[in-house]
Amino acid sequence: MVKLNPTLLQYLTQEDFRVLTSVEMGMKNHEIVPTTLIASIAALKYGGCHKILRELTKHKLVFYQHGKNDGYRLTFLGYDYLALKALSARNVVVSVGNQIGIGKESDVYIVADAEGNQCCLKLHRLGRTSFRQLKNKRDYHQHRHKTSWIYLSRLAATKEFAFMKALHERGFPVPKAIDCNRHCVVMQLMHSYPLCNVREVSDPPALYSDLMDLIVRLARHGLIHSDLNEFNLMIDDDERVTLIDFPQTVSIAHANADSYFDRDVQCIQEFFKRRFDYESELRPHFADIKREANMDQEVEASGFPRELDLILFSHLHTDDEDEEEEEEEEEDEESGDADEKDEHEEPEKSAEEQETEESKVPEDSSEDEEELSGRNRLLRPFRDQPDPSAVANEEQKDELGEKTVNPPTIDERLVRARVRKTLQQKQKQEKRRIRQKGESSVRTDLKRDQRDAIKSAFDWE
Repeated sequence: MVKLNPTLLQYLTQEDFRVLTSVEMGMKNHEIVPTTLIASIAALKYGGCHKILRELTKHKLVFYQHGKNDGYRLTFLGYDYLALKALSARNVVVSVGNQIGIGKESDVYIVADAEGNQCCLKLHRLGRTSFRQLKNKRDYHQHRHKTSWIYLSRLAATKEFAFMKALHERGFPVPKAIDCNRHCVVMQLMHSYPLCNVREVSDPPALYSDLMDLIVRLARHGLIHSDLNEFNLMIDDDERVTLIDFPQTVSIAHANADSYFDRDVQCIQEFFKRRFDYESELRPHFADIKREANMDQEVEASGFPRELDLILFSHLHTDDEDEEEEEEEEEDEESGDADEKDEHEEPEKSAEEQETEESKVPEDSSEDEEELSGRNRLLRPFRDQPDPSAVANEEQKDELGEKTVNPPTIDERLVRARVRKTLQQKQKQEKRRIRQKGESSVRTDLKRDQRDAIKSAFDWE
């Protein structure tokens, strides 16, 4: 079991942290990082890097692996020091106090910031013997077959920080998330007690009702805690409940969401019956839950399928299209009604009035129109000159009876040139491959002949 001892942190130099960071960077692609790679990443000489690694190994910040491919790997204590170094640089953690909690996958300490305010530091330590069935109980692995416990601890801390921040912003009774770095989460220190240590409460029915309401409220926002028991609930002197521990939280769209929901409810019922001798028939059911928010999508909770994203998007998109179509239909109806009204309001002219209007038209109107068109050609010739593409489209429209658009075409000679160039490149590559293979065999034969000649030349027998 790893125990945090921050006394050595003040004695580590800048080169020590450079070497630790180099080992961390090398572990992205290597299970065991060679010394030469560590020295190149840290930009230090091999001898100086080797000396620093020996000191870090002595203090159990790194571990030396013997064997055919020897090298170093980072330990949880070294990872703790890197995280504390980063948090201290941000003035989030200035001092580390006593350990106040320990679980199957984390350690909890009291820390203080630059202003002296006490906070809670949670160090995720996945891989303990008490909790190693991570692949069956979490989806951190995803498509990976093998990965380090340090990296999985970092993923767990990132998930918990995201859940806590989102829930606190929406008014849920959770600690306030302050900062996160690597596998460390800094949160608000709650002056409460674990519910498992409480022997008596003043009003068990009210507390039971509050917990059931909390489960339902979480589900309506799209989340299920999946580990809601007396060890993950805190209660203060006023019997107000605080919810903790969120890495295992899943979405209500998870394949096993109904069983997780029923398990949380059953855990609360059994605890109240065992501890407070209170039993109630009132309990929520997963089938009665109605979604009110998509928090599981925002924080990317486990079990939220990507197909559901597409369904939601398509649903919203179709709703917008339907609204647009309804607006267009309403506008068309209004315009149609207005046209009909204008037609009805316009009085019909008699035949005599039409004849008088035709008689009023001057005889030289055609000559005036020709003069105006000539002036327009002189002033704005581009208006009267027809567009050849528009004329072609109009002709096609007249022939086919519908609007047709000519697709853009590529010159045939350009296509042939590109195909010819591609074939020539492939032929050159094939010839080069054959030539290189032949040259290598010829060189090998020459070297063999020269070696035999030298041996025969120095053979005095």
